[in-house]
Amino acid sequence: MIEFFNTYKFLIVPAVLWFGIQMFKVLYEYFKEGKWDFKRFMGAGGMPSSHSAVVVSLATLIGKYVGLESPIFALSALFAFITMYDAAGVRRAVGKQAHILNEVVKEYKKMTPAEFLQEKTGHTPVQVAAGALIGLIAGLIF
Repeated sequence: MIEFFNTYKFLIVPAVLWFGIQMFKVLYEYFKEGKWDFKRFMGAGGMPSSHSAVVVSLATLIGKYVGLESPIFALSALFAFITMYDAAGVRRAVGKQAHILNEVVKEYKKMTPAEFLQEKTGHTPVQVAAGALIGLIAGLIF
């Protein structure tokens, strides 16, 4: 079993991290709102950023086991920065625009709530930083 983990740690650690963070979001929503919302499991946005945690854990693992001077580490680090920038920048702006459009649509009452645009698509910088810190710690531990 340890050999299997060592062979596939670059897949297992980020995948387990993503699963754990998404389950945390479902549980948090339950305790906050008093209802189960399993859409949060596959949904984007929220605290912490699972996207950031996954890409930073992968980059950390690569840096730790392959080397900080390796081209694959450079690629993974750049991929992590682009992903985090996108989560806090572009996708957050999309979420804000979705909120405004949903408000306009509510005024005209031409759509049902199921047809509204998804508003939780991006992250705040704090959510991205928290995800990155979790990813860094997970990558260093394993």
